[in-house]
Amino acid sequence: METGSPQNTGPDGPQGTIEAVGNEPVWIALPPGLLKMRRLLLVVWLGLIALAAGLLPGLLAGPAWAAFALPPLALMVWGWVMTERNWRSWRYAERADDLLISRGVLWREETVVPYGRMQLVEVTSGPVERHFGLASVQLHTAAAATDATIPGLDPAEAERLRDRLTELGEARSAGL
Repeated sequence: METGSPQNTGPDGPQGTIEAVGNEPVWIALPPGLLKMRRLLLVVWLGLIALAAGLLPGLLAGPAWAAFALPPLALMVWGWVMTERNWRSWRYAERADDLLISRGVLWREETVVPYGRMQLVEVTSGPVERHFGLASVQLHTAAAATDATIPGLDPAEAERLRDRLTELGEARSAGL
């Protein structure tokens, strides 16, 4: 998948490049690097918990106590599947007057941020995100409830999106 190319994503994930049809937005899916990063963090943290919960009691109290490692391992398997479902649910679309951000597996949430209401657009990247070559775009508006974030973007795409949103925000707010 080419970063920055329009992708139509449904509940089952990317379905290929499409053209805008009528009023339908062109959805862009998040890159797979975000899924890889989140899964690695899941395995590292739950692996350490499973090791501590199973190895220590197993060595100190007997081999039967090593069964305490099973719940964190089961949680790791469940989290592996749920992490992908959550990653597939994230997408965004740039329209003429606003930015749409859609996310959620069980409870779908769609945020609409009008360009003219954006006050600040920033690109952030923590140490783990930088290691995986990812960045997040955070949008701030006057209403705290409409602040939105798009996680796990390629840094070049995040900067392009920041510049475009800033430009559109300045153009739309000039008339206010």
